[in-house]
Amino acid sequence: MNAQTDIEAPVDVAAPDTAGTAFDLPLSTLPWYAPAQWLRLGWRDFTRAPALGLFYGGCFTGMGWLLVYVFEHAAAYTLALSAGFLLVGPFLCLGLYDVSRKLEGGERPGFLSSLTAWNTRAGTMGIFGGVLLIVEMLWARSSLIVFALSFNGMPDFKGSLLALVNPANLEFIVAYLVVGAMFASLIFTISVVSMPMILDRHTDAITAGLTSLRLCLTQPGVMLLWGAVVALIVALAMAPGFLGLLVVGPVIGHASWHAYRAAVPR
Repeated sequence: MNAQTDIEAPVDVAAPDTAGTAFDLPLSTLPWYAPAQWLRLGWRDFTRAPALGLFYGGCFTGMGWLLVYVFEHAAAYTLALSAGFLLVGPFLCLGLYDVSRKLEGGERPGFLSSLTAWNTRAGTMGIFGGVLLIVEMLWARSSLIVFALSFNGMPDFKGSLLALVNPANLEFIVAYLVVGAMFASLIFTISVVSMPMILDRHTDAITAGLTSLRLCLTQPGVMLLWGAVVALIVALAMAPGFLGLLVVGPVIGHASWHAYRAAVPR
């Protein structure tokens, strides 16, 4: 039996989920090499539908450029724009999940169907997006508290970045990174398989979020490795003017679909 069969569930694109609660859904035991397999499958999907992948990769790259532009010309709005991207990003990934789902089922993916994939689950997606926004707002508020406790006055956005790279502010840097890591981990654990699960199954936002959380708690090693790999690859892709996201963005999106299909079998 090959590696793909070990970690990927059988293809069943149309069947709705008829299981009970999030705690009743069976989860696959993932091998340590699963993230590498997901990336390979993500690259395969990208090469099978490169035009669609480059469109979404261009969106991710454009979001990065827009964030830099706003930071340079109106830094006060950077945080608000980042919050908006936190919602836009997952909805763009839905298009990539739709492409992978169509390829998996032997269908031909289309631009319009991928762009409107969210429409079939609009209410549930809206609820889940609202949860992500609340967590992001709490993250931002906690960061402001760390600033307020570390400095006499609140620096502007550019000043805050300078503070983050100043070795003299070691205690602040550690506290800021710890708070950021906590909220980033929370977002990852509740969303790592939630969005593709909502798209693929007739399930609600709470069930999807709890299933994702349960996966991370029961198999922390593999999921921590997956999160670290994604973070590292995305960080490297952002270095050359966000241009790396043209390819890395869609590959990660496709790979996330395969992570879901491997972890939550029918």
